[in-house]
Amino acid sequence: MSETSRSGYIAILGRPNVGKSTLLNGLLGKKISITSPKPQTTRCQVLGIKTQDNVQAVYIDTPGLHKEEKRAINRYMNKLAGTFIHDADIILFVIEALRWTEEDERVLGRLKTVTKPVFLLINKVDKVADKTALLPFIDVLKTKFSFTQIIPISAMQGSNLVALEKQIMAALPEGVHFYPEGEITDKSVRFRIAEIIREKLIYATEQEVPYSSTVTIESFQPGEKQTEISAVIWVERSGQKIIIVGHKGERLKQIGIRARKEIESLLGQKIYLRLWVKVKERWTDDDKALKTLGYE
Repeated sequence: MSETSRSGYIAILGRPNVGKSTLLNGLLGKKISITSPKPQTTRCQVLGIKTQDNVQAVYIDTPGLHKEEKRAINRYMNKLAGTFIHDADIILFVIEALRWTEEDERVLGRLKTVTKPVFLLINKVDKVADKTALLPFIDVLKTKFSFTQIIPISAMQGSNLVALEKQIMAALPEGVHFYPEGEITDKSVRFRIAEIIREKLIYATEQEVPYSSTVTIESFQPGEKQTEISAVIWVERSGQKIIIVGHKGERLKQIGIRARKEIESLLGQKIYLRLWVKVKERWTDDDKALKTLGYE
């Protein structure tokens, strides 16, 4: 007799920069979400789908829930992350080892009415020199909420992810699979290419530029031997455009080189990548502009 089919949605929540996207990639064994050391790298929900025999886990990487909602894009990200709190079958609440902040407390406050399993994941334990310090930290966390599980992990190094996955699989409800076997994400190739370019941009620039920039794919033309891609990097001010382009176009060239290498790996063929930088003033605080740039 065949085993009972299980499936469900698992929302990965937490404040910015605790390692949610790295965790998603680690659980899938593939890079689906872009990552960087800078907060608010993830702006859209990204589904990562993992099917193993009779079990399908659909992980939802969400933008970091944060205190500040000064701009439309911050409100958009907070609202997006919040929509999955009550819809998910399981919640993975990610925090940083030996750190509990006001923003962590705010995330926990939004989980108080949740009736589904909530796993508290203490990430970045590889950075804790004295592991015995984790025990009193965990004791304090136990008093804050009735977590289904409290699991120390290192998403970067993959530590304890196998044990975490076993706990998730056991907690998933019975049900048919949502996606065909072999499908690993709900995001289009165009979306993933735009995100790869944005990741290289984030690493190549400093200060406010990553937070005021986004990427759209203007054209995508597959060919037998080569795919031609045209993309636009949007910023809010002409000064930011100058920074991204760099001296004699050198920074933009390097962004393109690094992006092209990863996009070719994704597509499995050579690509020809054209990059432009354009200004759309105050797009991060304009709801209509957000929609035109794909934030819906």
